Amino acid sequence: MERDVLHKLDSWRDSSFRKPLMIKGARQVGKTWALREFGRTRYRNCVYVSLEEIAPGVPSEYAQLFSQTRDPRRILSNLSLATGQPIDPGETLIVLDEIQDCPAAIGALKYFCDEAPEYHVACAGSLLGVRLARASSSFPVGKVEFLEMGPLTFSEFLRAVGAGNLDE
Repeated sequence: MERDVLHKLDSWRDSSFRKPLMIKGARQVGKTWALREFGRTRYRNCVYVSLEEIAPGVPSEYAQLFSQTRDPRRILSNLSLATGQPIDPGETLIVLDEIQDCPAAIGALKYFCDEAPEYHVACAGSLLGVRLARASSSFPVGKVEFLEMGPLTFSEFLRAVGAGNLDE
């Protein structure tokens, strides 16, 4: 399936002023699918990490990697070890899903922007707007790009069912 958001992600990837990307949108609009598909089709490798709490108040197994250090290269080295996948600048998309559940990961985005811009980091999560408003003091203002994603459009639906010629 071809979502329009993939073209926006292409522009982000190709930008010489790329910052970590945060996709916002309602639940179940396809944020995670879009990032995984983008990583699968446009990069040599895609490292997907879910930061969703295992249970209320119980952090993801990956959350500690962000609270141990602020050094992005060390975080990436630890992520590579934890996932068993290589992380190469410009060749790997790092997807941090459900980032709203890991404030340390949100804070780390500043360091990815400032100290490791050659790495392509994209995040998604549900209720991001609500959670980010609560964590405004630790949010890396000006260090993250935002992309709003909505549900499937009618044009996207027509293309998905093979009736794109009806979209006029």
